Amino acid sequence: MAKYIGKRLLRSLLTLFIIITIVFSLLRLMPVEGYFQNFEKMSSTQIRVGLQQLGLTDPLPVQMAKFWKGVFQGDLGVSHKYRVGVSVLDIIGGKMPLSLSIGLCSLGIALLLGLPLGILMARSTRTRWKIGDRLGTVFVVVIQAVPAAVYYLLIQFYGSRLPGASMFFDAGRPATWLLPIFSLALGNIAYYAMWLRRYMVDESNKDYVKLARAKGVPTAEISRKHIFRNAFVPLVQFIPTSVILTLMGSLYVESLYSIPGMGGLLVTAIQTQDNTLVQALVLIYAAISILGLLVGDILMAILDPRITLGQKEGGR
Repeated sequence: MAKYIGKRLLRSLLTLFIIITIVFSLLRLMPVEGYFQNFEKMSSTQIRVGLQQLGLTDPLPVQMAKFWKGVFQGDLGVSHKYRVGVSVLDIIGGKMPLSLSIGLCSLGIALLLGLPLGILMARSTRTRWKIGDRLGTVFVVVIQAVPAAVYYLLIQFYGSRLPGASMFFDAGRPATWLLPIFSLALGNIAYYAMWLRRYMVDESNKDYVKLARAKGVPTAEISRKHIFRNAFVPLVQFIPTSVILTLMGSLYVESLYSIPGMGGLLVTAIQTQDNTLVQALVLIYAAISILGLLVGDILMAILDPRITLGQKEGGR
């Protein structure tokens, strides 16, 4: 296990390095306005001196080496537009806890609602009318087919009419947390339900399940101890996708509800062309996504002892 985790960690670090290198290089092709607050009022000499002070006139490999040296020392630079002269880590540190709280709550809600829905759909396939499966399939198809921005707006518009709810987020009012959390959870609810239903139906048609039924084992016991348990193992591999979907959704949802978190911060940083802040946020988002992939692989290996971590085909 330790050897496998070490290999996956090294591979994750390599992936993160490649992503940040690409983003770093692309940002260096952006206009230099993103490094100066009053660019329009500056002379060409002032711009040139400013770029030299920031090290942006150095060759790209030299800039890259300085950047990674700063990362290892815990220095991601300072903001040049959003909050001039303030450390990027200080800015992000004040917003990350709120985004993590909302994101983790949405993932928890998705598990609490998506798994029971998937079980209900799978069990309903063995009934005469299959009502549960049909209704669940309609829900999944609608969520998958309709752009997320559309149902985000509908949830905000109609949900804000509920008692205590609001179109704008207020950290001091718990009721205002519900709509953004539910909005972020909705896609993952459909995702979990769809795949759990598929895996449970596949498991229910296997020989060991048919043998258990022939021996008179109660259906509920077969479903709980065998079908669900074996179907949940491959579902774990979709945890990274859930994390990525939540991160992508937070970019829009946090702006929609005026949530002072990292999602809205990235949108603002891009709009103001604060290149240093954008660079740091991309690094953090990429790290979280890659960490999700690593955790998904490890959990799947822990839950299913049949997976041999040392084999080449066991990794992702």
